[in-house]
Amino acid sequence: MSAAVAVKAQNLERGKEINATCAGCHGDLGQGGKRGEYPRISGQRVGYLVTQLQAFRDRTRLNLPMFPYTQERELSEQDIADVSAYLASVELPTEWPKFSPGDDALTRLAAMEKVMIIARAPGDVDNGGRIYREECALCHGEDGRGKRKFPRLVGQYSNYLLKQMEAYRKGERPHDEEGMTGALIPLKTTDLQDILAYLTTLQTGGKP
Repeated sequence: MSAAVAVKAQNLERGKEINATCAGCHGDLGQGGKRGEYPRISGQRVGYLVTQLQAFRDRTRLNLPMFPYTQERELSEQDIADVSAYLASVELPTEWPKFSPGDDALTRLAAMEKVMIIARAPGDVDNGGRIYREECALCHGEDGRGKRKFPRLVGQYSNYLLKQMEAYRKGERPHDEEGMTGALIPLKTTDLQDILAYLTTLQTGGKP
């Protein structure tokens, strides 16, 4: 039995408390920060969040800012289960907010950053859709919302996704069971950008 299965039932309130530490970078609702420097983790798959937090702790996924927070003394298996369940339960809105005439720019910006919609990425949508359906949909879902331990891609910052795809291609981060690079290795950089363009067409909501 895996450690993730062996822990007690998830405590969402405890997970919310733990997330207060994560919020410094990822936002109070896990909406991400600095326009993609810190990824959006709200609404993400529980299985994915658990495996990535474990990978940070085990140093199989190297990320120096994450390392101090994921050690056993700081984040137990139960803590990982709780905060992962809490973040997965957070549902960001999928429609742009309505503002009052008196709302200032900061208020508007803060509200828009908590919407599960990102800017439309440039690229060849037809080519991106073809590649996505052939190479990505089996694990990440036809709708891009992930399956089991495979992450949700729709609603994630495009610049963050591109950075991770490049890391997979360079072997800096393991991608899947096929090895260190997996299905991404034959693709060109333009293909990756086209995939991102396609993913941004799967979102709900209109323009702000």
